[in-house]
Amino acid sequence: MCRWRHRRGRDEAVARQVADEITSISGGRVLGLGVDLRDPEAIETMAAEAERHHGHVDVLCANAGIFPEKKPLREMTAGDVDDVLAVNLRGSVLTVKAFLPATERAGHGRIVLTSSVTGPTTGYAGWTYYGASKAGQLGFLRRAALELAPVGITVNAVLPGDIRTEGLTDLGEEYLRRMTAAIPLGRLGETTDIAHAALFLASDAAAFITGQTLTIDGGQTLPESLDAGDGPCYGCP
Repeated sequence: MCRWRHRRGRDEAVARQVADEITSISGGRVLGLGVDLRDPEAIETMAAEAERHHGHVDVLCANAGIFPEKKPLREMTAGDVDDVLAVNLRGSVLTVKAFLPATERAGHGRIVLTSSVTGPTTGYAGWTYYGASKAGQLGFLRRAALELAPVGITVNAVLPGDIRTEGLTDLGEEYLRRMTAAIPLGRLGETTDIAHAALFLASDAAAFITGQTLTIDGGQTLPESLDAGDGPCYGCP
């Protein structure tokens, strides 16, 4: 089996703590749940609890996913592939499906998927099964956008590049240095960079946008090579 990263992101106690903190700061109604996206029944329960707690669901941000350890194609097992696809791809599909009734009852809706540049735009040796899961999300997105447009629901995706998260920092300082050197803006992305993009796609400002992707990568996927940048520090070792 592959080793899952983002351990804190899968900690129900942390989720509940964050929900309590948001409630105390904003006074809003926040619900923290622990859900295994490999379990269809757990996903259905999550959707039901969300609607019960909030009355309806205007926005669904399908952000949950796993980032497995790097493993060459020749060494991958069926279990490795199944784990990643079950959470990243099947989990996204079933989450959208489970929340549809609550979103339709709201009268309109915004669905935002978190994909990645890895798979849809770029490739990285050792993460073939991760790339496949993220590319698959976009195939689903385009069909779902067509099906749900008549009921006023938009479906879009954010495609993060290298973002400073637990999963990325686990890869070590040398990896972070090389990744930073490949980004024209000269820094790794922050989680707030992704949050702002998702917030835009979830807002009324994006009401006429559906079936689209928004890449947030500091320009990393723009150059043809390390020599293509104009900045004095781009591609520096």
